Amino acid sequence: MANDIASGLELKDLSSNWKKLQEKLKADTSRPPKRKASEDVLRPQRNGLKQRKLEHKPRTLEHTNSTRTARLVVMGAGWSKAKDEAPSASLALWAEDNDISAKDLAAAYGTSLKSTSIHYSTGAEDNINEGLSSTAEAGKYIAIDCEMVGVGPTPETDSALARISLVNYHGHQLYDSFVLPKEPVTDYRTHVSGITPQLLQSARTLESVQADVAKLLDGKILVGHAIKNDLAALLLGHSKRNIRDTSRYLPFRELAAGRTPSLKKLAREILGVDIQGGEHSSIEDARATMLLFRREKDGFEREHVKKWGPDRKMTEKSLNGEVERGYGKKKKKKGKAKK
Repeated sequence: MANDIASGLELKDLSSNWKKLQEKLKADTSRPPKRKASEDVLRPQRNGLKQRKLEHKPRTLEHTNSTRTARLVVMGAGWSKAKDEAPSASLALWAEDNDISAKDLAAAYGTSLKSTSIHYSTGAEDNINEGLSSTAEAGKYIAIDCEMVGVGPTPETDSALARISLVNYHGHQLYDSFVLPKEPVTDYRTHVSGITPQLLQSARTLESVQADVAKLLDGKILVGHAIKNDLAALLLGHSKRNIRDTSRYLPFRELAAGRTPSLKKLAREILGVDIQGGEHSSIEDARATMLLFRREKDGFEREHVKKWGPDRKMTEKSLNGEVERGYGKKKKKKGKAKK
């Protein structure tokens, strides 16, 4: 009986002391508050890497000594990632050529940031379906982009060339043409390709386009995104030594965790420009591709030399130039004059 009473008192005291302790802890405000876990910790992971919150500015690549390593940094271009403030690729290319911000350039000429024409710098507007340009000069680098339509009984997988555009290093239109598919078109893909039955009424034949493009690309460095698809649609080949493919460039692929990045993603994240918001423009996409190449031209060339070695023709040309300027000649040893 005594033990039961003692046990009851102990439990009563314990309960009372517990209540006092809880009240004391509630009243003690000197204890530091619990820290909330950071967003980086709470954010889910993909492929073992924490997803990074997108900055509201375009990003570029900062190289280290290793050609396989690149770091994303925010560019000081002053372009917002907000969709309504991102400039077109045409305006961005034009702005870069003139060393001025896209916003200032658009304001100076009273045009929109979405303007897709660079006629202010070239003196002529884009001429859709012109064929070979009568004014623009090709130069060493040419960018390509094509639009496809669906053909045959499985148009979701079978494609045919319906438009091709080529621009030079400065984004000036070199060639633009609609192309008449050899097979009946069963899906124009207008919402993406921008191609309609009416547009193909003025299209050139594939053979005609092939001849024009082959002549234009002869000896040039071809820049594009997933170029093999464009060349396959054209039924043309091009020296791999003279190809610079933005879909294969390693630092760009790292943005997509090693996969093939879309041109739209690269344009948005690297350039801060807006493309492919609705119907695609092959001229606009070719300009975006050229601008991507220009931003990373040195990196592209380093990768190219690592894979293919130095360009022998360029090396020979440089050596010949040195000899012609008097360099590289062996000096004759001065000997004693013969008696």
